[in-house]
Amino acid sequence: MQGIYLNGKVCAPRMFPGTPRTSHHCLPMEPDLKDLMAKSRDANELLWAWQGWRDAVGRPMKDLYAIYVNLSNEAAMSKGFSNEAESWLHKYEDPNFVDDVDSLWESIKPIYMHVHAYVRRRLVEVYGSDIVDPHGPIPAHLLGNMWAQEWNNIYDIVEPYPGHGTIDVTKKMREDGWTAESMFGVANQFFASLGLDSMPSSFWTKSMMAKPKDRKVSCHGASHDLYKNKDVRIKMCTEVNMQDLFTVHHEMGHCQYYLQYRNQHVLFRAGANPGFHEAVGDTVSLSVVTPSYLHHLGLLEQPQSDYKSDINFLMKVALFKLVFLPYGLLVDKWRWQAFRGEIQPDEYNQAWWNLRKQYQGVQSPIPRSPEDFDPGAKFHVATGTPYVRYFVSFVIQFQFHKALCDAKGHQGPLHLCNVYDSKEAGRKFRSMLEMGASEPWHDAMEVLTGQRKMDAQPLLDYFQPLTDWLLIENEGKFVGWS
Repeated sequence: MQGIYLNGKVCAPRMFPGTPRTSHHCLPMEPDLKDLMAKSRDANELLWAWQGWRDAVGRPMKDLYAIYVNLSNEAAMSKGFSNEAESWLHKYEDPNFVDDVDSLWESIKPIYMHVHAYVRRRLVEVYGSDIVDPHGPIPAHLLGNMWAQEWNNIYDIVEPYPGHGTIDVTKKMREDGWTAESMFGVANQFFASLGLDSMPSSFWTKSMMAKPKDRKVSCHGASHDLYKNKDVRIKMCTEVNMQDLFTVHHEMGHCQYYLQYRNQHVLFRAGANPGFHEAVGDTVSLSVVTPSYLHHLGLLEQPQSDYKSDINFLMKVALFKLVFLPYGLLVDKWRWQAFRGEIQPDEYNQAWWNLRKQYQGVQSPIPRSPEDFDPGAKFHVATGTPYVRYFVSFVIQFQFHKALCDAKGHQGPLHLCNVYDSKEAGRKFRSMLEMGASEPWHDAMEVLTGQRKMDAQPLLDYFQPLTDWLLIENEGKFVGWS
């Protein structure tokens, strides 16, 4: 399945306007299809790429996935679990974990629905009501991402106040000659400014920071701990853009965690739970995205902090951080059903779209059949990588961010907090990171935040100004989907 995904390409009988030209007009996911989905505003072109990727990658995987489910369950039962879903959930060491994440989602869902309603209205203005039902789920190919998991690439369509303090610094990065290596250098400097570890010399010689030209590689970003002599590495086909700047910080966050818990027994050289590992770099990114820090890097003029600029800023962050949450939850909701035998192979695709509609309010732009296998179009499904960790991460990173901001002594809105160069915040962070998995995650959480449970309140506080704005903007408008 991984081979099918990594070798997947969409081949066009003719070139659509603006489509990158490659040999034989065949486009791989990285960077061609990814760029097309982000930049194109042609509904037909987007549908061609969306459907083509699922035909090339999803359909061939369907029968293999049913075999994978059976083999995974056999392996789980040999370890004393009833199925693979229970094996995955065991890592969270909490019998109430599923109820807790469901409760977290219910508390976040109201603001998500308001963002969804606002975005849908803007899409109707661009594509028309024949393509986007003003009262229905949003067609999944129009949201700027192959999986509709994040919508930040359509910010130009939905920007609340055009021209007021945009924070997309991609153009400036390219004008200033940023490279993959300089992006990693900036990320390293941020962690070092907190008093945490700089990446060792071996990191800079053994990591793959850009896509090589002489061989095929998997471009999905990943970090690795070689468990010896501080040997940590990152593999990434970095592009010079703002999105990848955040991804670089995310991957380096994994490496920072590896370095902090390296003195633990090998059994405890892991995150307190899988979501913790994903949250470390993203916590730092909540400071990196602030106008004050981007100004520090020379990527923004004097940062604006007026009301309209703040709303634009929060909308940009929400399209990446907030709208991801239902997708981050439903991917494993679907796999838990498959592992538990609650859905059969011929029901896989329908069950997938039922969850996409229920949680995200998105739908397939074309009819689908039991022969399709759209979950397989996602890397983590093809590779058997658990996914609810990302939902956990996108909640707790706001808890972590608030704790670091409190340690710094930040005064003011949480979304403007930048902990760069705060040694006190770094000491607080280190105290949790160096624990690794040596204690239950509730204990690690308490060391940093003073809380023993996941809590959505810091996330809600972060986006509160946007929530207030959306309530006014959506007054009298239809919110939800039929």
